[in-house]
Amino acid sequence: MAEVFRIDDEVIDADQFVKLLKLTGRFESLIEDLVKEKLTSHAAKRHRIELSEDEVQERADQLRRVRGLHRAADMNRYLDTLGVTLDDFEAFVIDMLYYEKMMRQVCDDEAIDEYFKLNSPKFDAIEVSHIMVDSEGKAKEISSILEEEPEAFEELVSEYSLADTRDSNGRIGRVLRGALPPEVEGKVFNANAGEIIGPLATVGERFYEIFRIDRKESASLTSDTRDEVKRTLRERWFAAKAREHRVEVY
Repeated sequence: MAEVFRIDDEVIDADQFVKLLKLTGRFESLIEDLVKEKLTSHAAKRHRIELSEDEVQERADQLRRVRGLHRAADMNRYLDTLGVTLDDFEAFVIDMLYYEKMMRQVCDDEAIDEYFKLNSPKFDAIEVSHIMVDSEGKAKEISSILEEEPEAFEELVSEYSLADTRDSNGRIGRVLRGALPPEVEGKVFNANAGEIIGPLATVGERFYEIFRIDRKESASLTSDTRDEVKRTLRERWFAAKAREHRVEVY
């Protein structure tokens, strides 16, 4: 079994290294990323995405420069230290380029525009603040005060709220649909800016919250929204590709 590292007389081999990754909770995310990269490489080849020798050489040279490997001797020592060959390094570069080109196709402007057109309500956003207490009676009392003095919201946050947002005047900030609990989302997204909603039982009805709608933002294809659409398109694509293959993790 290949050694990964050694501390004095203690040697950690590849099998022990994998076990450590699993025990520390890092194994699953690492495997997920690597599986996605390999699925993408397979798909790129099936789609006959082309890579030129110049592209591969340019990216390899870029990686060498980033690692400070300016001479052939430096590169050879680097590969020997890693225990990989020049062919291994080239295959790594090729997979990287396949991944990038495939993702550009999956998330091209046309795909982003089409997804947003069909799903724009998902990207409506609000800015919202809240007060959280652990008693329905206290929540109703606060709500009654706010009916008469809505401008006292921040003061009541400071005095009564149990949430982590207490130090920021109760501000949750900007949220999209799907980010809030179902029992809350419908009510706050249907409210008007400036409106105060609640009290609502949340967190398994262990707490009661009062929400203030600070701002409403209709969906638009901003740079942030484009990034979110790209993330969604990638995840949907990965899920579809995973169903096309037999993926086994040991």
